[in-house]
Amino acid sequence: MTAEQVTAYASRVLAANPGPMTLEGTNTWILRAPDADTAVVVDPGPMLEPHLRAVLDAVAEYGCTVSTVLLTHGHFDHSEGAAWFASQANAPVRSVDPAFRIPTDHAHGLSEGDVITSGDLRIEVLPTPGHTMDSVCFWLPQDGSLLTGDTVLGRGTSVVAHPDGALGPYLDSLESLRAFANSPAGVERLLPGHGPVITDPGAVLTHYLNHRQDRLNQVRTAVADGYTTAEAIVQHVYADVDPILWPAAERSVQAQLTYLNP
Repeated sequence: MTAEQVTAYASRVLAANPGPMTLEGTNTWILRAPDADTAVVVDPGPMLEPHLRAVLDAVAEYGCTVSTVLLTHGHFDHSEGAAWFASQANAPVRSVDPAFRIPTDHAHGLSEGDVITSGDLRIEVLPTPGHTMDSVCFWLPQDGSLLTGDTVLGRGTSVVAHPDGALGPYLDSLESLRAFANSPAGVERLLPGHGPVITDPGAVLTHYLNHRQDRLNQVRTAVADGYTTAEAIVQHVYADVDPILWPAAERSVQAQLTYLNP
């Protein structure tokens, strides 16, 4: 569980929580400018003390202290260890959801246009609701890297699960991210919450949008053919998906049905 230097500004420590929804495990990101003495940690991950200590050790090996902890969203595989980690690091936690903020005052939220600095490091907040309504991405303009949490995964596609996820906002977020990736901003890579680094952001975001539209069309057809419940639609439409994922797929279908029948 040592840190892997991925870019000049970002290194990754992989949590030992692999699974169908987490892929190889949760990517905890350590962000720091070269030769800086402070770092920002994104998504400490689940409450696995060996993992959290490995992140602390990696920060110390860089000769840094943690200035801030950031959460891309509140799912436990990203956030469960945040309070313990923040206590050990003596650092605040910033998140969209007030439930995870430390200290718990309004100043430690995350909103569109917010900029977090740590030494020469600059992190810009991009709200991307949909996977969850508290999801955000973090843009590192100096590095060309965009941290996407679970909005975009390193492999496969993300789940938008009813009721904490919503498909309409998610599609809007994907469109915004694709426009940003194809803009002169210089997005070179996506650093996801699970899975490998993505080096073709525009193409992957287009695939995500096409995949969602394909699934919506399949659900529309299934409903027209008389499949009216999420369970029945999953068995009919998601035959290509491992049945272990069907419970998550049912929640995703419910989000699609809500989108189609607001």
